[in-house]
Amino acid sequence: MAKNIRFGDYVQAVTVDSDSVSYSKLIPKPKLDKNGKEIPMKPEKLKLAGVDVYNLLQPYLSVRIMEQISAVFPLAAYLILFQIIVLQRSIMGASQITIGLVAVIIGLMIFMEGLKLGLMPFGDIIGNTLPKKLPLVGVLAVAGLLGIGVTYAEPAIGTLKLAGSLVDPEKAPALYYLLMVQTEPTVLLVGIGVGLAAIIGTMRFLYDWSLKPLIYISLIPGTLLTAYCAMDANLSSIVGLAWDCGAVTTGPVTVPLVLALGIGVASSGGKGDSSLSGFGIVTLASIFPIVAVLSLGVFYGLTVSVDEMKAANAVVFQAAQNATGGSVSMWDEILMGPIKDGVQAIVPLVIFLMFILFGVLRSRLPNAFIIIYGLVLSVIGMCVFNIGLKYGLSALGEQAGNVIPGSFANITLPESLRMAGEDGKYGPLYGGFWGVIIACLFAWVLGFGATLAEPALNALGSTVQNMTNGSFKKSMLMYSVAFGVATGILLGVTKLIFNYNLLYILVPGYVIAVLLTLMSSEEFVNIGWDSAGVTTGPVTVPLVLAMGLGFGGAVNAVEGFGVLAAASIAPICAVLALGVYVQYKVKQGLQRADD
Repeated sequence: MAKNIRFGDYVQAVTVDSDSVSYSKLIPKPKLDKNGKEIPMKPEKLKLAGVDVYNLLQPYLSVRIMEQISAVFPLAAYLILFQIIVLQRSIMGASQITIGLVAVIIGLMIFMEGLKLGLMPFGDIIGNTLPKKLPLVGVLAVAGLLGIGVTYAEPAIGTLKLAGSLVDPEKAPALYYLLMVQTEPTVLLVGIGVGLAAIIGTMRFLYDWSLKPLIYISLIPGTLLTAYCAMDANLSSIVGLAWDCGAVTTGPVTVPLVLALGIGVASSGGKGDSSLSGFGIVTLASIFPIVAVLSLGVFYGLTVSVDEMKAANAVVFQAAQNATGGSVSMWDEILMGPIKDGVQAIVPLVIFLMFILFGVLRSRLPNAFIIIYGLVLSVIGMCVFNIGLKYGLSALGEQAGNVIPGSFANITLPESLRMAGEDGKYGPLYGGFWGVIIACLFAWVLGFGATLAEPALNALGSTVQNMTNGSFKKSMLMYSVAFGVATGILLGVTKLIFNYNLLYILVPGYVIAVLLTLMSSEEFVNIGWDSAGVTTGPVTVPLVLAMGLGFGGAVNAVEGFGVLAAASIAPICAVLALGVYVQYKVKQGLQRADD
C-alpha cells in the first residue's frame, strides 16, 4: 500500500508491504496554479563539495596527465640520470628545468584536450559540409589555406625559432639568415608546403590515387635542390634544416585536422571507406616542406649576397644580445614571449575556421559552448607548453648536447653551464674510442625509448594490425619503427661527431627506401612512409633538435641540424623492409596451403 504524507511544504511517499515499510526522500509539496493544475518544479541545483568535485575529475584528469607524463618523464629522467651518472655533471638550473617540464606536461594535456573538443570538430564539420556547398576548386583552396594555418599552430614549430638562437651567424650565414632574419617567410614556406600536401592528399582521397607515384614525383625536386645546395658553400648549411622541417610539420595539430578535412571530403564523394583513407597525407606533409625550404634558400642565395646576409645577421644578433643583457622584466622574458606566440599560433587559425564555417558555408556551430571551451583550452595549453618548451625541454636537450661530447673530446662549456669557479674545460672522460661508443649508445637508446613513448605509434600499430588481418602485428611495427628511429638518431650524431656531409645518410637512405617501395604493395608503402611522421611528436622534436644543436656547437660543427632528418628516413626503410619480409612469408604460407 502506498500513501503520501505531508509535512508542512514537503511530501514523503510511504510504501507498506507485508514485510517492510519504505520511505522516500522528502520532496517539496507541488504547487498548483489557479486552475488547480500542478506547476512543474525547477530541479534543485546540484551542490557539490570539494571532495565530490575531486572524485568526479580525478579519473578524467589522471588518465590525461599520465598520457603526457609517460611521454615526457622517461626521456627527461634518462637525460638527467645519464648526465649525472655517466657524464658526472650536475644539472644546471635544475629547478627551472623541472618547472619547465611540469609546464610541458600540463600544457600538452590542456592543449590536446582543447584540440579534441575545439579544433577537431571544426575539421570534421568543414570536411563533411565543404564539398556540398563549394566546387572542387574551392574545396582545394580551403584545404591549402588550412594546411598553412595548422603549421603555425604546431607546438614544435616554435622550436625552429629557438633553434635559430643556437646557430653561429659567422659559420653558417645562410642558415642564420633563414632562421633569424627571415623567420616568418621560412615558416610561411613550410606552411605552403603543408598546404600543397593537403591539396594533393585530399585529391588522393577523392580519386584513390596510388601513393607510390606521388612519392617518386615529390622526391625528384627535393633531390635536385638538395644537390644544388650541397654544392654551394654558403647554402650547404641549410640542407639539414630543410630536411628536419619535414619532421617538425607532422605533429598533433597538422595530421588530425588535415586528415579530418581530407577524409570528410572523400566520404562526401563516396570514397570514405577506401583502405587508403587516412594514409599518405603525413608523407606528403613531410616531403613538400623540405622542397619549400630548399627553394627559399636557393632564392635568397641567388638574390642576397653573403656580405648582405652577414650584415643583416649582425643587426639581428646584436639586437638579441642587447635583449638578453638588457633590463627585461621577468614578465616580458618568461611569460609575454611564449604567451604571445601561443595566441598568435591558435587565434588566426580559429578565425580562419570560423570564417569558412560561418561566412563561406553559412553553417551553424553544433555544441557551440563545448567547442568554444575547447578553443580556449587550446590557446591556454599552447601558451603553457611554450613556456615549458623554452625553459624545460629545449633547455634540457641543449644542456645534454653540450655536455655529451665531453665523453670523448676536450670541450669548453658555455658560461651558463659552468659551475662556480670553473673555467669551463671539460673531458675527455672515457678516451676517444670508448667515449664515442658511449655517445652513440646514448643516442640510440634515446631514440628507441622516445619512439616507444609516442602515443601516435601505438594507435598506428593497432590500425596496421587490423588492416593486415594480423599478418603485420602491432608489436612488429612498433619495434621496427623504434629501431629505425634509434638508428637514424645514431647516424645523425655520428654525422656531428665526424663532421661528414648529411648527404651520406640521405642519399643511401632514400635510394633504399625507393627500391623497397618498388618491391612493396600499396598498403605497406602507405604504412612505411607514414611511420616516420608518427615518431616526431611535440616532445621528441624539441628535445632531439635542441640536443643536436647543442652537440654540434660543442664539437664545433658548422650546424647541428640533420639528426631529425636521419631519424625520419631510417624508420621508413625499417618498416618497408619488414613489410617485404611479411609479404614473402604470407606468400610462402599461401603456397604451402595450395600444395
